[in-house]
Amino acid sequence: TMSLREHALSLFRGALGTVRPAPMLRRALKLQGDGSPQLLVKGQAFPLKRDLYLVGFGKAVLGMAAAAEEILGDHLTRGIINVPLGIQESLQRAGMQEMLLKPHSRIQVIEGAKNNLPDAEALKGAVAIQELAEGLTADDLLLVLISGRGGSALLPAPIPPILLEEKEKLTKLLASRGAAIQELNIVRKTLSVLKGGGLAQLAHPARVVSLILSDVIGDPLDIIASGPTAPSSHSVQDCLQILTKYNLLHSLPKSVEMVLSSSPTKPTAPENYSHVSNIILGSNRLALEEARRQAEGLGYAALVLSAAVQGQVGRVATLYCQLIQLLCLGFSSLAEGPLGDELRGNLLQLAAELQIPGLHLEEFLQALRGLGPDRPVCILAGGETTVQLQGTGKGGRNQELALRVGLGLHKAQATGASSPQGRCEILFLSGGTDGQDGPTEAAGAFCSPGLVAEALQEGLDVEAFLRNNDSYTFFSQFQGGHHLLVTGLTGTNVMDIQAILIRAM
Repeated sequence: TMSLREHALSLFRGALGTVRPAPMLRRALKLQGDGSPQLLVKGQAFPLKRDLYLVGFGKAVLGMAAAAEEILGDHLTRGIINVPLGIQESLQRAGMQEMLLKPHSRIQVIEGAKNNLPDAEALKGAVAIQELAEGLTADDLLLVLISGRGGSALLPAPIPPILLEEKEKLTKLLASRGAAIQELNIVRKTLSVLKGGGLAQLAHPARVVSLILSDVIGDPLDIIASGPTAPSSHSVQDCLQILTKYNLLHSLPKSVEMVLSSSPTKPTAPENYSHVSNIILGSNRLALEEARRQAEGLGYAALVLSAAVQGQVGRVATLYCQLIQLLCLGFSSLAEGPLGDELRGNLLQLAAELQIPGLHLEEFLQALRGLGPDRPVCILAGGETTVQLQGTGKGGRNQELALRVGLGLHKAQATGASSPQGRCEILFLSGGTDGQDGPTEAAGAFCSPGLVAEALQEGLDVEAFLRNNDSYTFFSQFQGGHHLLVTGLTGTNVMDIQAILIRAM
């Protein structure tokens, strides 16, 4: 029989495969007919009356563009994509030829946004995209490829006379005063030519079809890469409110004051977007669905908890630990006793505190009740946790989450709080779909209570590793890093994926 680790790895790879740029585009995008050709996107037909143009921005867009050009062939007139600095070289080095454009491509590649910050190169690309969009006619079709991660930094085009430096300075000031990412995005969008639906408006009257790889919880179209082709749900009023809240309204550069005072007070009405189709091609939810199918194929009873798990890594680890303990009680048919009730109560309280969108824990626990010990169980989840850095160690949020879950389960076992755990074999996996977890070459890690027990026997202080945010060093010490999840660059990104695998011993 395969080990739980092999199963977990196979699920993770399956989930990744479904959101890799090339297979994702090949599934969704087809070109049909020679006489009156049309573009088919997930079954929707868009006639090609005249010219077909392509623009794109973000971390995974290079691979998306390479696949799109292969599908579109000579129908593609020209394209411009803005991608992160150094990405072509990284993919070349990793031997990922299929993610690179062919030598005589009609798509121009501009690399910019070093360290994911808007810069002169990114601005040059954004201006080229803006000029292409402004020149389109009613008979043209513009295909827009959007990859959430890095998409926003690669599309900086402040509304004149605002300079890029002024906009950046204002964003940094807001961040230093504690503004949330959502607030920063609202201000950025308000001061941008292309964000907040600007690109779609400039391309009018051409038909605009956006293919989107989401890296945002809940896949909100106006937030992914700051929503260049989606109606903004925010107005200038929202922007002014944020600037007032952080006491910046009276220290704005003249150019920003000018733009804010002359901006329309209401957002563009949604009916002004009738020429646009926004289609989500890849997301955490789609990746989890694929992992669930694979798990069922391997004989597991598989359930998806949520594609929107967020919060402090320690709290999320506690949620997973309690869920696993409840499952183990079910395996020894003790879930209906006082211990089960206590765990269920704790879980509901924790879930309420974490405020995970779309998580219906009551229903989920009801579904768990039906799972007996005769089949192994797989629980899948996704999203993105946050880590407050305290130490100077090496690690990432996924490795830290895995180690915290392993430690939490080991402690519960040691205190005898859930003795039935002893009758279960448990494995927890957490990994980043972009193949990078923090500043390490690992995407995440596999952990089990047994691994923590082994570490403690060898005299390792697991809690000290966690205090120092040094999970990578911890996992590296066992079986030559066998517990690290290493995938290499994946060329995609739909946040993180977690899998809990449990079977009776």
